[in-house]
Amino acid sequence: MIKQFCTLSKGNSPIITAAIHSGHYVRKEVAEKLKISEIDRLREEDPYTSGLTEISESRIVCNRSRFEVDINRTRDKAVYISPRDAWGLDIWKSAPPDSLISNSLANYDTFYQEVKQMLVDTENQFGYFILLDFHSYNHLRNGPNAMPADPTDNPEVNIGTESIVQDYWKPVISKFLSDLSNFNYLGRHLDVRENIKFKGGNFPRWVNNTFSKSGCAIAIEVKKFFMNEWTSEIYQKEYETLKKALATSIPSLIKEISCIKNNKETIY
Repeated sequence: MIKQFCTLSKGNSPIITAAIHSGHYVRKEVAEKLKISEIDRLREEDPYTSGLTEISESRIVCNRSRFEVDINRTRDKAVYISPRDAWGLDIWKSAPPDSLISNSLANYDTFYQEVKQMLVDTENQFGYFILLDFHSYNHLRNGPNAMPADPTDNPEVNIGTESIVQDYWKPVISKFLSDLSNFNYLGRHLDVRENIKFKGGNFPRWVNNTFSKSGCAIAIEVKKFFMNEWTSEIYQKEYETLKKALATSIPSLIKEISCIKNNKETIY
């Protein structure tokens, strides 16, 4: 059974959550050509991020693997061809044919067309929207028993905001950072920082360029401290508390977005 490429759910909310690297399935013609093992592929995907999107009723979830097509890269780089495109991993048994690449890019194009319509509909309904783009990243790349990556350069939550119009959306970004940083996470505070490890990929950049004064897409990269990145075992307590921390930020985001909407004339 072929899984739908992406699931879009538009609810009655100006907050949209996305998990574009959560998928693991690949269509048959891709699977037959892949050399990379499933476990190696899974380690570079973002498992469980689709569950984080449940904090809002408006959701975007990709059901296919980034190894089929990577929505978070520009179209010319969306299909990984060589190891240098994918962290040095040997992906293909042989070079993927043009037909495979074309079929993958057709899904890429459809994704952006359908998401744009969803965002336009949300913009028309509320005037503004905030998109939370959830990802996760590895910090034990040298092996399951190796020393973790230096936390100085690897915050638990990295907020990517490089493509956002900073002066316009700064109150939203500041409040989001503050809420996550001050949340009581199992008796401590999360290490939340901005633009340290990641600054946001092509998807949030496209949203911010297309809807610069009506939409704000924030890339949220969570270090895989809530799971075992080598076995994909989830640490349920850590994961559910992370989800709660993200959920508690939503009322403040809606309040900030309402302030921008109410002061629209003075802002412009």
